[in-house]
Amino acid sequence: MDMKEAAYRADAMLDGTLAVVKPRVSWSHGETTVGICDVTRRRAVMTEISEYRRGSFLGVVDRHWRRSGYAIKSVNPSKEFPAIYAQSPDGFGISLSVGGHGQIFFEVDSPCVDESAVPEPRTPANGPDYRGGPVPWPDVRDDFWSSSAADL
Repeated sequence: MDMKEAAYRADAMLDGTLAVVKPRVSWSHGETTVGICDVTRRRAVMTEISEYRRGSFLGVVDRHWRRSGYAIKSVNPSKEFPAIYAQSPDGFGISLSVGGHGQIFFEVDSPCVDESAVPEPRTPANGPDYRGGPVPWPDVRDDFWSSSAADL
């Protein structure tokens, strides 16, 4: 496998993960980085995920990763900044982390692969694409994901 194939594999893992989240969330590409022999792809969720719904979101992702054969390597159970770290059977690392303002970030790291050019992601962001600049805080409201207990 070379870096191009690794980047496309990372994209497929991210596409598959975001596809299971219902209702759909808005997301943007983050920066792609290239190491000596590895590739990292990133996505940021632009939909506001309320603290009330955060556990549901993490649960959907965790169940999908387990069904996909990913080994859960570590879980940060922090109430404010939880995270899940997993590894695919073919050695790719995938993570979900919650950052400031409850924003959810995904990252996929490839194992060491052969050097090659790394293309841009094939899947277009389903909202503004913030590659090349700072990703703003989540700014898309959703009746389900952004709701709180008071909204029910």
